[in-house]
Amino acid sequence: MATLDQIDKTRLPKHIAIIMDGNGRWAKQRGLERSAGHREGLEALRRIMRAIQEVGVKYVTVYSFSTENWNRPKEEVDALMNLIAWGLKSEEQNMIEMGARLEFIGDISRMPEEALRVTNEVIASTSQGQNYTMIVAFNYGSRDEITRSVRAIAEKVAKGEMKPEDITEEDISRNLDTRNYPDPDLLIRTGGEERISNYLLWQMAYAEMYFTPIFWPDFTKADIYDAIVEFQNRERRFGKTSAQIQEEEKEKLL
Repeated sequence: MATLDQIDKTRLPKHIAIIMDGNGRWAKQRGLERSAGHREGLEALRRIMRAIQEVGVKYVTVYSFSTENWNRPKEEVDALMNLIAWGLKSEEQNMIEMGARLEFIGDISRMPEEALRVTNEVIASTSQGQNYTMIVAFNYGSRDEITRSVRAIAEKVAKGEMKPEDITEEDISRNLDTRNYPDPDLLIRTGGEERISNYLLWQMAYAEMYFTPIFWPDFTKADIYDAIVEFQNRERRFGKTSAQIQEEEKEKLL
């Protein structure tokens, strides 16, 4: 298990994306309702956000509810909506004190009225936070996001505001929900699955992937440290060769 001292603060990921998987299976193993797993998952999120703040990572995006999750049993969806509202309200003061800024991506308009009210209140009350930004992906699907981005660009082309041949990768990025944030450097998925499940597909083109069998409710500070140390031990080439990367590192030291 890694410790905080083993992390090189000069080579931190700017942005960590997390898929918090395994809540339901954690509960099933213990003979509990799935909602109990989601409650424990919220406790895990609290301790991991504190650990990330201690490390010094500036952006964290968590996948809380996908566009496909509406297909789950109604009682589970209702429990999740109530948990989101309760969790945000109970953490509001802590986030303010830690200098955390809360933001959402996806379409939050489908939230129940009370959950939406609380969400907007906490977004507003934490808007001045400057230490780190916690981004919650709610009712979010990456294919939907990319489709909306392309549609917005197509409307500009139809109005004569830009030409098709002038469209760049930056134009697509500027129309995504994440336009105000750097792309994730590191994806962490708990629960044993090794896929990204329609999550930040465009943004994670060069992200390092870290998969662990640990269910999200059991994920600890030491586990997040392990993921960051693993990230720092990898060579990120971005299409270059190892020799090129090593030469660039030497030049930085001169």
